[in-house]
Amino acid sequence: MTVRIGLDLGSTAVKAVILDGDRLLWRGVRPTTPGQEALASALIDEGLGELGLNMTQASEVVSTGYGKKLFTAAPTRVDEITANAAGAFRLSGGEARVVINVGGQDVKVLCLDERGGVTDFKMNDKCAAGTGRFLELAARILDAPISDFDGLAERSTEEVELNSTCAVFAESEIVSLLARGVKREDVIKALYVSVARRVAALVGQAAGVVYLDGGAAVNRGLASALEDELFTDVRVLDAPQFTVAYGAALLAR
Repeated sequence: MTVRIGLDLGSTAVKAVILDGDRLLWRGVRPTTPGQEALASALIDEGLGELGLNMTQASEVVSTGYGKKLFTAAPTRVDEITANAAGAFRLSGGEARVVINVGGQDVKVLCLDERGGVTDFKMNDKCAAGTGRFLELAARILDAPISDFDGLAERSTEEVELNSTCAVFAESEIVSLLARGVKREDVIKALYVSVARRVAALVGQAAGVVYLDGGAAVNRGLASALEDELFTDVRVLDAPQFTVAYGAALLAR
């Protein structure tokens, strides 16, 4: 068997996928730490080992993401916009026309044509608000893992406003709300709404079937809040944090 490997070296996590053609055989993720090249190599070895394969059976290794140049063993590098578009379009069965990627340190909006080509692209300003990093910051303040956010938000009973558009000021606002006795459940629901409003403003008038991906997309409450802001369905792919790595592997020569 000959396989293709896609690597997404992001700001908060390193993701790897192994494909047979366009069929996903394996996926793995590790938090980003110093020494991304060693981390990526170990992740690839783990995946190949679990599949009973070795590196000689990899026809191509493609890297993407902020750290793509750090992995020198990958002869092919692609930008994350192209990889994101390719992955989302294929995984959505060609339905995706608007792709919202909420990553660790930025938010990207891609508009695709009927062949999956990128016709327009937008990125948020250099601010952590509305990104995965913002959710991680809130999780520390709220003393709750992000994986628990959806369940807590579903128990929200009071509408609360988070007005700050800066991550630093939002941190102070969250602390203030908790000090006033506002429940964590209500703060998390407000957090989803706050992020959704920032993302919706970036999407603007983009039209078509909307998909949400990136690490933050595993929080279904965010997709629900985005639906309320965009007045349309927002679909989430399976394992949305691997879309970019999958797209990178598809783009192998």
